Amino acid sequence: MPETKDVKPTAGLSLSTGSLTLEQVDLLLTHLPVDVSFVDERDTVRYYSATRDRIFARTPAVIGRKVQNCHPGKSVHIVDAILKAFKAGDKDTAEFWIEIEGKFIYIRYFAVRDSARAYRGCLEVSQDVTGIRALKGRKRLLDWK
Repeated sequence: MPETKDVKPTAGLSLSTGSLTLEQVDLLLTHLPVDVSFVDERDTVRYYSATRDRIFARTPAVIGRKVQNCHPGKSVHIVDAILKAFKAGDKDTAEFWIEIEGKFIYIRYFAVRDSARAYRGCLEVSQDVTGIRALKGRKRLLDWK
């Protein structure tokens, strides 16, 4: 395996701790074991990860829409409360968990802030943690049987 110093830099997106091509970024985000959505500072949906087993269905039609228009009317006040607290700097996270069809779903929202702590948007991360909740003891060996 080549040492890091022998690896040529990847042309593409320069990040604070390396660089990736846009294809690598897309692959990375769609292979995470979580669903990710990003809403910008103007409450506009800018991105969602198209993971294979997405928990909450999304279609390309949500891109460019106000996030409030992507939620049922009965929950828009909660969306607005989260975004208001994030924008004001009062909160940085909000979390919920629900059970759907025998699955335990953990939903977290994170305020995204720049280096000056200015609000730049909201990251939603949803994960089926049913299997994680069932873990017991420890597993220290690889058992790909």
